[in-house]
Amino acid sequence: MFFFDPLYLLFSIPALLLGLWAQWQVQSAYNKFSRVRTATGVNGAQAARRILDMNGMRHVAVERVEGFLSDHYDPAHKVLRLSPQVYEGSSLASVGVAAHEAGHALQDRDGFAMLKLRSAMVPSVQIGSWLGPIIFLVGFFMSGFVGQTIAWAGLILFGATAVFALVTLPVEFNASSRARQLLVSHGVLSPMELSGINSVLNAAALTYVAAAAQAISTLLYYGFLMMSRRDE
Repeated sequence: MFFFDPLYLLFSIPALLLGLWAQWQVQSAYNKFSRVRTATGVNGAQAARRILDMNGMRHVAVERVEGFLSDHYDPAHKVLRLSPQVYEGSSLASVGVAAHEAGHALQDRDGFAMLKLRSAMVPSVQIGSWLGPIIFLVGFFMSGFVGQTIAWAGLILFGATAVFALVTLPVEFNASSRARQLLVSHGVLSPMELSGINSVLNAAALTYVAAAAQAISTLLYYGFLMMSRRDE
């Protein structure tokens, strides 16, 4: 059966292992530095608010949202939403995550090209991530030119997911870079505290690398199947 093709494991296992390691790194770094308070006692919400205000973004709201590490910036509504642990926490981990999300708000203000591209791709990715594989499967099990055309269409549609994952990388890396700089330049943290922030943000960045690797590995698997079919 297609769903249990051992060949798929050859493509997916490296990315899967990377993903598991990335998740372990995030949990380990967050757990460690969630127990280390900032020297100033500032919490995530205060850190985000200070960064936004000092960059002329008082119109951007900072809100508390439920969920564990559900932190995100909403460019459509100009709202920075922080999970309870980050919003209320005065740890290096909480402040680092809050500053990272504030970095996305600054990207939005500056018209950061990759953020604009990622936002534009969201509708197509939401469709392609689940519909692409379905279309691919339908076409793959059909015979003739029509089946091949449908399968390629599904593969291309799913390909948007891989492109989205790649576009996400510079967006996240840039937000983390901004966070590190702003936390020190705006007096939220001292340079001595950056090592803890780096551990948290670097671990988080690794999860995006793993997501890109997983999307690309699946895309390569679909492509390999199509090329093998053509050679038959």
